Amino acid sequence: MATAIAIIGVHGLELWGGLDLTRSIYTGPRIEWGGAIGGGLLFGVGMALVGTCGFGTLLRLGGGDLKALVTFLVMALTAMITMRGLIGLGRIPITDPLIFELSDSASQRLPKLLGLTGSSVSLMAMALGAAIAIVACAQPNIARSFRLLAVGIGVGLIVVLGWWATGIAGFDLFETRRVESFSFVAPLGETLLYLMLASGLRPDFPVGAVLGVVAGAFLAARTSGQFEWQAPDGAGEMRRHLFGAFLMGAGGIAALGCTIGQGVTGLSTLSFGSILAVVSMLVGARIGLYWLVERLT
Repeated sequence: MATAIAIIGVHGLELWGGLDLTRSIYTGPRIEWGGAIGGGLLFGVGMALVGTCGFGTLLRLGGGDLKALVTFLVMALTAMITMRGLIGLGRIPITDPLIFELSDSASQRLPKLLGLTGSSVSLMAMALGAAIAIVACAQPNIARSFRLLAVGIGVGLIVVLGWWATGIAGFDLFETRRVESFSFVAPLGETLLYLMLASGLRPDFPVGAVLGVVAGAFLAARTSGQFEWQAPDGAGEMRRHLFGAFLMGAGGIAALGCTIGQGVTGLSTLSFGSILAVVSMLVGARIGLYWLVERLT
């Protein structure tokens, strides 16, 4: 439901609000299929080991989970090392040859790959988003729970709001900054960097998003009486979280996002690369769950 609402809202902004999606990382002519598949698999396995994604880690952290603090720190450090450090030196030679280049003027958005142009791109996307929303509403768990429905719609609208904030309200013709919305892998590293070097850096949208999610989760946990300090049960659980967080940090950078960054924000643009990344994350999560549960039964 969140993805459906995001698709409808983002393409509505493109059609009537002047949002320029060509300035995002998802829609260009470079289909980074190697990073999307390999990184998505790593992220999915790591997500299964930790028991949640980057967004869920911030929610748990706001609720007092000390395991989430460790996951956050390891993900953030690994993301920065994979982007700009030692792991990046190995990542780039591996993933760069696995890029499919379209023509310079082309886009990897599905409607454009199908040959649509102009307003028909946004109209087709909005129709597809409406169809996905109808399918989501038909699911029994959604149909029985107004809360699930409301949360799905809310998350989708917040992602649309992120696109509006960076692409319309905060758009500057003379800035080269990309247009973006919520994602929770690279922004974790950027937030950690900002916390260490605040006197020399200016906070931007990703940093505000991370801090805002933690603050919102804390307020929700406190007002509902669910805030509780939690520690790891033992060394085995700590090892699992450390390794899973490492895989999510490295895999999320290679895949250009997480389950929110690709699964909602990326898919809202109908990017082919985002579809590859999300499918790979699902496969990786299934592998991780098999390793954790089924192989021992």
